[in-house]
Amino acid sequence: MGMMLVFVLILASFLGFELISKVPAQLHTPLMSGSNAISGITVVGAILSLSGAFVIEGEVMTIILGTLSVFFATINVVGGYMVTDRMLSMFNTGKKGDQS
Repeated sequence: MGMMLVFVLILASFLGFELISKVPAQLHTPLMSGSNAISGITVVGAILSLSGAFVIEGEVMTIILGTLSVFFATINVVGGYMVTDRMLSMFNTGKKGDQS
């Protein structure tokens, strides 16, 4: 079973690289928004996993890994939205009458 999971990870890595490398520059912002939504789901899953560790009185390592997963997934979501906002602001031409 473990070897199958490693195979899936390697296959997903190659497939992801091929897909992302073929995306035109105009589509990077919508793609980034979609990946942020997926990361948001990761945060929810990590929180649910962490709450299950407290209910069952899980091991210390389970609680530490759950906390780290919530932390890093949250950083990924916030950072992704910041990058998306910055990319979208580059396309903002300003409103009429705006002097800045």
